[in-house]
Amino acid sequence: MKDSPEVYGTVTMGARGQVVIPVKARKALNIESGDKLIVMSGPPGRKEIISFIPVELISQFLQNFGEGASALQKGLST
Repeated sequence: MKDSPEVYGTVTMGARGQVVIPVKARKALNIESGDKLIVMSGPPGRKEIISFIPVELISQFLQNFGEGASALQKGLST
């Protein structure tokens, strides 16, 4: 299935709470050393699922959302 999630392997959480993201995942998702990731649960209602989302993606989303909201607000004002 084209839109199915990719399984990259398993990880073990160490005593200090650290995990190592498998190299296959890092390469496929362009994650590099030093990249900041947001750790979230989800999707909604599924707190047992953990997602790692690059901060850069969230920043771009929020910027685009803000621009769209501003344009909508201007459209509603006229």
